[in-house]
Amino acid sequence: MAAPRRDTRGIVDPSGLLTRVRFRRHEPAEPLRRYVEWYWLIDWDLPAPYASHVVPHPSVNLTFQWEEDEGPPYGEVTGVALGLYTRKLTGRGRVCGVKFRPGAFRPYAPEVPVSHWTGQVLAAHDVFPQLTQDTARSVVTPPDDRARVAALDTFMLSLDPAPDPQADLARDLVERIRADRAVRRVGDFAHAEGLSVRALQRLFSAYVGVSPKWVILRYRIHEALEQASSRDDIDWAALAADLGYADQAHLVRDFTTTVGATPTAYAQATRQPRMAVPLREAGTTTTAGDDLALTATVERYHRDQCGQCHEQTDYGFTHVCSCLEEWTLRADHGGVQG
Repeated sequence: MAAPRRDTRGIVDPSGLLTRVRFRRHEPAEPLRRYVEWYWLIDWDLPAPYASHVVPHPSVNLTFQWEEDEGPPYGEVTGVALGLYTRKLTGRGRVCGVKFRPGAFRPYAPEVPVSHWTGQVLAAHDVFPQLTQDTARSVVTPPDDRARVAALDTFMLSLDPAPDPQADLARDLVERIRADRAVRRVGDFAHAEGLSVRALQRLFSAYVGVSPKWVILRYRIHEALEQASSRDDIDWAALAADLGYADQAHLVRDFTTTVGATPTAYAQATRQPRMAVPLREAGTTTTAGDDLALTATVERYHRDQCGQCHEQTDYGFTHVCSCLEEWTLRADHGGVQG
């Protein structure tokens, strides 16, 4: 199995997130790698609330969370999220997550298809009865990554799922879709893999949680996001054709529906000049995301104000200011929306 990727694929405005949190990825123990893509760890200490946004992968996640001002650590299972996933971060906290490989979660909960969990967020104990508050505490309270990863390995290895060849097949098929831009049509892909379209759809419902068409479209959006945040002069018509869209308008429609901003507005926002700033926590360096080797930055975008407390924010997508009013800047820089 490949090591954790170092890209930020799926994260909306990655530099905005990495300015405010420490984000790392770690490999799980070798026996787990057929099921688990990586562990992801986030720590934050924020002077003001911040809303992060992710265009989710077709993956189930198990997370252990601790918001220090809110209560004791706890665990959650998040099924594949169909739309934009938003998480508000406040105060001081941390998350230790297990990202299952697409198609590989079913052996851990074989009683129901993975589509049963799609769009749901559940207490982890509801899916893993053996998981207790002590389990969550053992994962998120250690101060160093090595101890947290060891605790994750201990819990995950204790589950010991039975091998399932169908899960291996589903995992491999999703990986082929992700890696090969030439996969554009479900019918052609099914034929190439020696399956009927209906058989492929049933497999994805049972083991991935979403349809093959949804997976193809989602990875297209991930690629468009990555291009928009890493390249200056993008030929959107050429990119649309490269990703298999009939025309640029279809790419713009899917991107805007998923992300909440047009591709050009998003690219403009994420490619503006930046400056390095320290994180709030004493002794923290300006490097955010150890495994990604990205420097903490603050964006100098268009600015606007909250209508209630007049707090300003950089151009973004959703902002939660100190008065706890939530508002969104329009993609055309034209002001705020409730």
